[in-house]
Amino acid sequence: MLILYLQAPFATFRTFTAGSFRPTARFITPSAAYGLLLNIAGIEMRYDDDKSVMTKIDSGLPECSLALAALEFPETHSLYQQIHNYPVGSSGKERKDMAKGSKYNIVPARRAFLSDIRVFIALKGNDELEEKVKKGLAGKKERKYGLPFLGDNNFLIDRLEIITEPEPAHWYIPLKADDEVEYNEHITRLTITIDRSEMSKTRSALFVPTKRPVKDVPQKAWVKVKY
Repeated sequence: MLILYLQAPFATFRTFTAGSFRPTARFITPSAAYGLLLNIAGIEMRYDDDKSVMTKIDSGLPECSLALAALEFPETHSLYQQIHNYPVGSSGKERKDMAKGSKYNIVPARRAFLSDIRVFIALKGNDELEEKVKKGLAGKKERKYGLPFLGDNNFLIDRLEIITEPEPAHWYIPLKADDEVEYNEHITRLTITIDRSEMSKTRSALFVPTKRPVKDVPQKAWVKVKY
C-alpha cells in the first residue's frame, strides 16, 4: 500500500457540465486521483481514435484500489469569468477570421473551485503501479504530460509526497443503497471512472467521510478503479 499526501491552494474537479455554471465536486474524486497517479507514473491514459470528437480514455489501464481522505475539508468558492473557447457548431463564426487562430467565442460563466486542499491518496492492489509512482515522484520516470495540476492548468500542486505515518484523517466511504448514516454535511457524489463518449457508463457513488479522523484506512473506504 502506498499513501500520498497532496497539498494545493486551489483545485476544481468538474462534473460533465455545459452552460453558464461550471460546478466542482466538493472533494477530489477517485477518477481525478487516479489520473494524477498515472500522470506521475508516466502512463498515458488518453486515446485519440481519429473518429470521435472527444479524446477518449484508453482501455487496459492499470487496475488498482484507491481510498481518499481529508485532513481538512476544502471550502467551495465561485467566481465569474470570461471563457474563451471554440464554439460547437457555427455560432460566432463571423469572428473566426478576426481572431487569427485564437479562440473566438467568449462567454461569461460562473466557475466553482475549492481551496485549501490537504488530502491523503491511498493506493493498493497493484505493486507495479506503486513502483512507477515512486519512481515518478523521484524524477526517475519519463512522463509525457506537463506539470500535474488539479482540474485547471493554473491550479498547481504545492506538495505531493509519500507518507509512511499518516495523521488521522476523514476517510471517504462509498455508500450503498441500504446503508443508514447519520446526517453529515460533507456527503457528496464523486466519480470513480469516466466514459467521455457515453456518459451513462461513467461510474460514481455517494461518499461520506468518517465523522471523526481515524489513522488507519477503513476497509470500506477502498474503491476499485478499472478501465
